[in-house]
Amino acid sequence: MSLQAAFLSVILIWSTTPLAIKWSAQGISPSLAVFSRMAIGIVLCIVLLKLFRVAFPLHRKARLAYVAGGLSMFGAMALTYWSSQFVSSGMIAVLFGLSPLVTSLGAALWLKEEALTTSKWGGMLLGVLGLMLVFRGGIHFTEGAALGVCALLLAVVAQSWGLVWLKRIDDDSPPLATTFGILSVSLPLFFCVWWLVDGSIPQQVTQRAAVATLYLGTFGSVLGFALYYYLIKHMDAGRVALITLITPVLALLLGHALNAEPVLPQVWLGTASIVLGLCLHRWGEQWIRVANRKRGV
Repeated sequence: MSLQAAFLSVILIWSTTPLAIKWSAQGISPSLAVFSRMAIGIVLCIVLLKLFRVAFPLHRKARLAYVAGGLSMFGAMALTYWSSQFVSSGMIAVLFGLSPLVTSLGAALWLKEEALTTSKWGGMLLGVLGLMLVFRGGIHFTEGAALGVCALLLAVVAQSWGLVWLKRIDDDSPPLATTFGILSVSLPLFFCVWWLVDGSIPQQVTQRAAVATLYLGTFGSVLGFALYYYLIKHMDAGRVALITLITPVLALLLGHALNAEPVLPQVWLGTASIVLGLCLHRWGEQWIRVANRKRGV
């Protein structure tokens, strides 16, 4: 697959994933929806591992990576699916747009790999401002939305700091093998949650919920991550970062058009502030260097 096709595919998958989560959790219980998604994903991983003859490492670093990623995925996805009962798909996408900022903060504190410069702090402050605007314009839509947004923020932290944990482990296993290992660790946890919270299988599942769950299991859990790793390996980081700028806005538009989700002006302003914060965080230092060069500093 060409880089352009992979880039567009990841944008499409990540933009539609929040809406698919919303739809899948409406047709069945959230705990069953996320367990079914991961079960489909792990079956697909097995097929792809066999088809492409990808090795599945079991050395110490690989095992640590599977555990770290599995715990992170469990925390992030369990909270996201639970919160989808109370918040819109657009809200899910916007708050997950904060992931690069939270990841950077975790990397600076835990890995000591990059300094928190003025532009990075400025980007984080804009992200916090955007979050406040999103709260103001979005939490009153449904009862329990405030708890849903808080759960989403915890999900963002779980996912972002899970990535930092994986970076600290520094395992070099094939991405597909890592995905399978992570799903293998998280799947029993999702099963336990479903068994304890719900434990029942509905007699009838809506077609929309079934299709959304199948879509998430194939594209959201496996192919999306595989394509993302492919982009990271073959494309410069600046272009890959554009994905996190595009997906929240596109997800808001999709949720409004396909699911009749109301979007108040404060939510749009908050989204714009978060996107601007991501730009400043990612490219602020380059902008400053270019400006200084032009001034002859």
